[in-house]
This record gives sequence, C-alpha cells and structure tokens, in this order.
Amino acid sequence: MWPLVLLVLVPLPAFADALVATRLIRATEVVRAGDVAVQRGQLPGVASDPVQVVGLEARVAIYPGRPLRLADLAPAAVIERNETVTMLYRQGGLTIRSEGRALGRAALGDTVTVMNLASRQSVQGRVTSFGQVDVGPTTTP
Repeated sequence: MWPLVLLVLVPLPAFADALVATRLIRATEVVRAGDVAVQRGQLPGVASDPVQVVGLEARVAIYPGRPLRLADLAPAAVIERNETVTMLYRQGGLTIRSEGRALGRAALGDTVTVMNLASRQSVQGRVTSFGQVDVGPTTTP
C-alpha cells in the first residue's frame, strides 16, 4: 500500500528587492546611484530597481536605512522659484519672447505661474526646457 501524502498549500509572503537610502536625502535633493542600496524585504509601493529612482527629486527627507517609496519622489525641477525665465508666446507664424519671474518650482512638462517683468501680469505656462516657459494657446498638454 502506498503512503498517502497530503500537500497543503500555504500562501507565503513574496520577498522582493527594495531600495533603501544609504544617507540622508533632503527634500528637493536629486537621488544619485550611490544614495541607494538594495535590501531584501516585502514592502509595497517601494522602488526595487535603482533605474526607477536615480535622477528623481525627493519630495520629503528620506533617512538612512529607510525605503524609497515612489510616492516620495518626483521628477527633478528645472525651474526654481523666483528664477528669471524666458516666456514664449507662439501662434501661427507669430512668436513673442519676454522675460518673466517664476512664482514656483517646476519640472519639465509642469505648469508654472510666471510674472511678466515688463507688465507685472501673471500668466500660466508649460515648462519646455531649462529656463523656458511656453505661454498662450500652445500650453495645453
């Protein structure tokens, strides 16, 4: 007679790699490759590959040994608050260029409010490159 073997399937937690900070990463600081290390663990919402986080900016302070949550990171800002920027208005063949002052921080593709230095009027525009904001009808995503 053959012995009866009963196989019981018990769900086990899935272990995956998680990234943790190797040093204090202050808010608005860009994450570099040496700032993260891979650690084994079960952590939902945490980055698992350095490619996911290198070059992003921390939204909050991340302390050494703490996991890097994707919600705590964002694209790096290319325009700082109070920075002088070039505003471009384009419609058809017309292009108007003016200087303005950014009233907030913004990354590429973000919308930012800019005060025109000549007229003191505030307008919103989309960041298209370092120090350049498109205003007017071309600002729709």
